[in-house]
Amino acid sequence: MKHNSVLLLLVLLLLLALSSSMQARTTRPQTNATGPREEEVVREIVDLERQAKEAAIHRDASFSERTLADDYVAISPLGQVIGKAETVAARKTAQLRYDSIEISEMVVRLYGNTAVVTARAEVKGKELGEEFSGPYRFTRVWVRRSGHWLTVSYQATVTR
Repeated sequence: MKHNSVLLLLVLLLLLALSSSMQARTTRPQTNATGPREEEVVREIVDLERQAKEAAIHRDASFSERTLADDYVAISPLGQVIGKAETVAARKTAQLRYDSIEISEMVVRLYGNTAVVTARAEVKGKELGEEFSGPYRFTRVWVRRSGHWLTVSYQATVTR
């Protein structure tokens, strides 16, 4: 009996360690940052990604107006090409609603004034009243223009 208790305790400690390790990986993105200044830029981009997620859930069109470049192009999971005006308009309507978006496996790569973000997203929501959910992978490209980070491109793909 005592041997089983010790074994159970060891298994629980292993699971706790794995859980902490997994959480650390999901909260701190992988990056190619090589110094303190680049690490600060990565923190800015991660914060913008958090704001983008919140804006999507709360249908905050003003966030899109502020952070999408005028030449922004998105490619939806169905292959539709969407610009800034369509994205802002979609946020203002109830056509697309996100109930939850869980981001994981984020990677932020910096190339001068450009940041490329890739991640996995587990999404739940409704489009035109139809429920949808599932895993996606996305890429978002941020470019620093006139001192501000703007999204110039976004692409999402359904995964299994």
